[in-house]
Amino acid sequence: MASDSTNPDLRSVHPPPVMEARRWVSGVQFSAEQPLLDVSQAAPVDPPPEPLRRVLAEAALSEPNAHTYGPVLGLPELRETVATRWSTTYGGQILPGHVAITSGCNQAFCAAALTLCRAGDALLVPCPWYFNHAMWLGMTGVEARPVPCDDSMIPDPEAIRARLDDRVRGVLLVTPNNPTGAEYPADLVLDVFDMARSEGITLIIDETYRDFDSREGPLHDLFRQPDWDDTFVHLYSFSKAYRLTGHRVGAMIASPEFLAESEKFLDTVSICPNQLGQRGALFGLRTLGDWLAGERSKILARRQAFEAGFSSLDGWRLKGCGAYFAFAEHPFEARSDVIARQLVKDQSILTIPGSMFVPLSEADSTDRSGSGDRHIRFAFANIGIPEIDSLFHRLAAFRPDAATG
Repeated sequence: MASDSTNPDLRSVHPPPVMEARRWVSGVQFSAEQPLLDVSQAAPVDPPPEPLRRVLAEAALSEPNAHTYGPVLGLPELRETVATRWSTTYGGQILPGHVAITSGCNQAFCAAALTLCRAGDALLVPCPWYFNHAMWLGMTGVEARPVPCDDSMIPDPEAIRARLDDRVRGVLLVTPNNPTGAEYPADLVLDVFDMARSEGITLIIDETYRDFDSREGPLHDLFRQPDWDDTFVHLYSFSKAYRLTGHRVGAMIASPEFLAESEKFLDTVSICPNQLGQRGALFGLRTLGDWLAGERSKILARRQAFEAGFSSLDGWRLKGCGAYFAFAEHPFEARSDVIARQLVKDQSILTIPGSMFVPLSEADSTDRSGSGDRHIRFAFANIGIPEIDSLFHRLAAFRPDAATG
């Protein structure tokens, strides 16, 4: 079939960046002295803890309903547990009818965005942004309208307000942020909520990496606001918390009316969330609190090692660091995608260039000042402290070819 006979909105979207980056290492032989350090993807690579795997295995063997269609919005027990746990965590009132379980947090975002926006509408998104969000908006004909961030990778509410017009249906925040790692202050989140409410638009917050935020206590008080569900949609991922990436379990919390519309999309695309994965998420919420706290401690130690590493690295400047990510400005004249490819070749480091987290028009620009061209994302969740030390030794030794600038 000729390429020009396919959907032009789909053709306009960049190919999946992680898959593109993985092709850079295809066929490359790495030495035992300098093995590949993969800091490209943030998904956990280890399996779930053994008690959770046993629950999955037992459910697969003994629960017939684990192999059939279930409720479109998820198992009632899991929805009830999420509602209770989130009410306690955030100090608000969340009912089971506010909760939908989805096939991963990516699907939760797709459902929320499609429920909110139609082709021709716009969603405001701080930039650099998570590429899958921009990809979905692009392929559905919705404008991902970039909002600039300051030097600490934090968006300014006034910059958000300045980009409003009658096409804007909502604002998306991701905190802790992918790709920058920035943890958005609670007062900023409340300011954006108040602005959204006053403008009659919706605030979507993706908290996929909430469990690895460095702060204690609730990250915001939006669930304590009167009639919060008139304005706010919350997204969450069980994949990162309990290593359930392959089981695809996420959540969306919103008004029952909003979920009733989202249910049409969810039923059409996946019919129901993964039955085994939901049982794993329920077990995790009920019993793995101490284990998850230990995982958080490991991630925070890796974050500290990254902050220390960049502080001693000449030329590089750490702009954001948190959850699974470090977002750093490189000191070279070449484009970030060129630098990323050469890091594979010269130092056996696989990263994602910042140009993959910005609009294609900016990524293709010859202007070296763009946030994409000057930055590299490092996802450090899957490497230990010794590997982090090795990473910084390699970065210190890296010198791009003269041909790359």
